[in-house]
Amino acid sequence: MAVTRAQQPVATTSLPLPVRTRLAHPALLLTGILLVALNMRACLAAVSPMVGEIQRTFGLSATASGLITTVPVLFQGVGAPLTPRLTRRFGTERVVLGAVLVLGAGVLLRVLPSVAALYAGCVVIGVAIAVLNVSMPGLVKREFPDRAAAMTGVYSTTMLVGATLAAGLSVPLEHALGGGWQASLGTWSLLALIAAVAWLPQVLRSRQERAAVAAPTGLSAGAAAGQAAGPVAGQAAGRAAGRAAEKPIEGIWRSPMAWQISLFMGISSLLVYTLVAWMPTILADHGMDRGEAGLVFAFSNLVQVAGAFLVPLLAGRMTRQRGLAVAMAGLNGLGIALLLIAPVSGAWVSATILGVAQGGSLGLGLAFIVLRTGSAAGAAQLGGMSQAVGYLVAAAGPVGAGALHQLTGGWTATLVLMLVLATVVGAAGWGAGRNRTLG
Repeated sequence: MAVTRAQQPVATTSLPLPVRTRLAHPALLLTGILLVALNMRACLAAVSPMVGEIQRTFGLSATASGLITTVPVLFQGVGAPLTPRLTRRFGTERVVLGAVLVLGAGVLLRVLPSVAALYAGCVVIGVAIAVLNVSMPGLVKREFPDRAAAMTGVYSTTMLVGATLAAGLSVPLEHALGGGWQASLGTWSLLALIAAVAWLPQVLRSRQERAAVAAPTGLSAGAAAGQAAGPVAGQAAGRAAGRAAEKPIEGIWRSPMAWQISLFMGISSLLVYTLVAWMPTILADHGMDRGEAGLVFAFSNLVQVAGAFLVPLLAGRMTRQRGLAVAMAGLNGLGIALLLIAPVSGAWVSATILGVAQGGSLGLGLAFIVLRTGSAAGAAQLGGMSQAVGYLVAAAGPVGAGALHQLTGGWTATLVLMLVLATVVGAAGWGAGRNRTLG
């Protein structure tokens, strides 16, 4: 009876417990992650079919029009290193919510009737996506420690699904809404709003967990919260206390493995963005009908979804991913070689190979972030470095390829250089795939 009386105060806090239980439900977390991931590429892919109309609206040159897609990529690299500090100060959940809301605001800013607003919106979108790019691997590492690679495959696949849907729906939305490219592109702010609403339970859960850490002196955070509010709050306090105990990786910018992961991601992304910008043009310049060239490109993007899902699953089952990384680099090289040797007759085969390689490289690069680190804080830090380097490198791809084409009058030099870069990706992946943990 004495024990029962001592535990009676639990009844005074029994009502909030179901709320905490509902907020901690895995389905809510998974829904939030997937909706956030849908936004991480959609607003970038949606603008590609609209670039010509935007160019005519504002009278932009070809170079200025190219910046509409280049600026967000560039600022993804600029914004990435700032994210680990934000997550340590404000918590990952609040940072993700803020980034999604800022992303929606950037989408709306981009469609205002001003060239300055157009490019300012591109900057805002790039920074917001940078924050999400860095935050999500750490969050997945923390919430799914035993299934981090598999969950990385799920959310990287969702990112590509969002991009594919956005690219395919931009023109139909323009026709359906009747408001030109502004209405079509502005619609994607609604997806950001839906994701923000779906993410709110995670912010509330995080707040409750942090409150549970505020325990009476003389007791550990987990024990005190367990006495004050039962086992659910005790587990929450344990999670929150664990977050507070995480330390960043020391000297990460001097780590060879961190640089190998960064180069693997960076050069792989450069190859992707270069082909996103120029693959249809390469095919058309070799005599393929522009309509068919667009279909080949769309098919390649669709195949990326399979690579982004399957490769991280394979990576999570391996202690070392060296062979997998070299295989992705080899497939990239094979697809590029086919574009060089048989750009028209081998186009569909090349598109298939490149789709697997590009989607798989994206998924594997993100998997490296969670597999090569021992904590969520370490994953966020490595993500900040690798994606800062990666997107700054990737931003040079479309511009450099266009300049080299203009200089040489053809695509041979560009494709040969991409072949050389594919071998560099393989070397970097060989180092990144070692069975080691940073920190």
